[in-house]
Amino acid sequence: MKTVLILYYSRHGATADMARHIARGTESISQTQAVLRTVPPVSEVCAATADNIPDQGAPYASLEDFRDCDALALGSPGRFGNMAAPLKYFLEKTSNLWLSGAMTGKPAGVFTSTSSLHGGQESTLLSMMMPLLHHGMLLTGLPYTEARLLSTHTGGTPYGPSHVAGSSNDRPLSEDEQKLCSALGRRLATLAHQLASPA
Repeated sequence: MKTVLILYYSRHGATADMARHIARGTESISQTQAVLRTVPPVSEVCAATADNIPDQGAPYASLEDFRDCDALALGSPGRFGNMAAPLKYFLEKTSNLWLSGAMTGKPAGVFTSTSSLHGGQESTLLSMMMPLLHHGMLLTGLPYTEARLLSTHTGGTPYGPSHVAGSSNDRPLSEDEQKLCSALGRRLATLAHQLASPA
């Protein structure tokens, strides 16, 4: 059994919805389990405290979740073309895993949601890739063999799935966005199994 960690921060729910579609794609591959995890918000003035289990949604991620996965999907809303602070804060706590090389060679992909079509989706995805490269992870995007990349009028990039949430952050995922999320999940699960196969 291979485990794909789907780790995300979601403010208005769109990134969480994307994570669920990635999980469905992941679990469509035999012998693969999706593990959904989120991160708590951070405070401007001091370290924010939160219960170990959020009121709703996925549990908070632990460093063990990060270390023990066979593949990773990392998701965040866009913040001025960058990942959101809570996700960055979690990643900055992974230094010991970087030192030990615990994540080296594992496949990873990224996903994002922004309120506007040109709201920095691709730069947000790139910002999430950089720490994963430092960890030695093997990044995968979405190849153009995913035909919806060529036909979508909403989100979707070769760097990873994306969603256009609208100015009120209430637009549901389009069918193209849902299918591209599922495609990333399938791709990560497939790669996790292929990389574990003896040469």
